[in-house]
Formats: sequence, C-alpha cells, structure tokens
Amino acid sequence: MARKINGFIYWTPRILSILFVIFIGLFSLDVITPELSIGEIIQGLLIHNVPTFALIIILAIAWKFEIIGGIAFIVAGIAYIIMALQGGIPWYIAISWSLTIAGPAILIGILFLLNWHLKRKT
Repeated sequence: MARKINGFIYWTPRILSILFVIFIGLFSLDVITPELSIGEIIQGLLIHNVPTFALIIILAIAWKFEIIGGIAFIVAGIAYIIMALQGGIPWYIAISWSLTIAGPAILIGILFLLNWHLKRKT
C-alpha cells in the first residue's frame, strides 16, 4: 500500500504540472486574430508564452530534483500573487485571479516537496 501511495505522490505533481503548463499556454492563443500578419502572431505567441517556457524549465528541473522544483513552483505562485495585487485592480479581484493561477502552482510545489520529503525519508 505504501508503494501505491508513493507512486501516487510521485506522479500527481508531474501530471498536474503538465496540465498546468498547457492551461497557462492556452492564454497565449488570444493573440491569434485575423488582422495580424503571421509574423506578428508568431511574435505575440513567443512573448505571451514566456511564462509557459519558464514553467517548462521548472518542470524539467523538478522532475529530477523535487526540492528545487517544489520551491520554484511555490515561488512562482507567490510572485504571481504579488504581481496581481500590485496591478492596480481591487484586491478581491486580484485574489480571485490568484486562486486560479497561483493556487495550482503552489499546490504542485507542495506535492513536489512532499514527494521529496517521502523519498528522503526512505
């Protein structure tokens, strides 16, 4: 039973982070409009996917080094909360946005740290 739980703890943050990266990447598709040329669309996609590329790098590191990835996902979530609160919008709207974006990132980070802790314990 412990082996099944460890397998669950091992795969859950990895699968969730892949889904999270895809979710964040979907936001960049708003640059595709008929008025823009192909070059402008590609440029817009590259710029809008910078957070996605950063999360892919964090995921690649986290896959092998859970502690670094766990901390990085938590820091990314907290950084988003801080940026949302400083964006000049009402705090309650910033918090609701943060729950959607930063919440999963922090959860994934906690799961990576839990996996690291359980692996270190054995």
